[in-house]
Amino acid sequence: MASNDRFSRLAQQIGERLQEASHAPEEIQRSVQSVMRGAFDRMELVSREDFDILMDVLQRTRSRVEALERQVAALEAAVDAQSATPASPAVVAADTAAPPAEEAEGGTASQPSGIDSKRTDQGTGGDKTP
Repeated sequence: MASNDRFSRLAQQIGERLQEASHAPEEIQRSVQSVMRGAFDRMELVSREDFDILMDVLQRTRSRVEALERQVAALEAAVDAQSATPASPAVVAADTAAPPAEEAEGGTASQPSGIDSKRTDQGTGGDKTP
């Protein structure tokens, strides 16, 4: 209903402008154009050029989303296939291999040398030792 009210107001404004213009064709044309521009501005319309640009952007975005969806599906399938296959003997053998030499000596491979791995109070300020 709001658009009907707008068009009725538009028709009323055009009629008023035509009466004011009295028979001057150029003035009538300018009046009608100004009323129409005002009505179109209130309707928040876009130009055909802007619409075409936005449609092109939308199409490219849609293509990118579809490509990303295909990539995600392929990655998910690869992860599913990898988790479904049993571990190969080489992987199992690597998991059960002897610890590195540093770990065998009491240190851990993840700690730099010189750090006492037996202290648990680092950063707490206490002198607790296990």
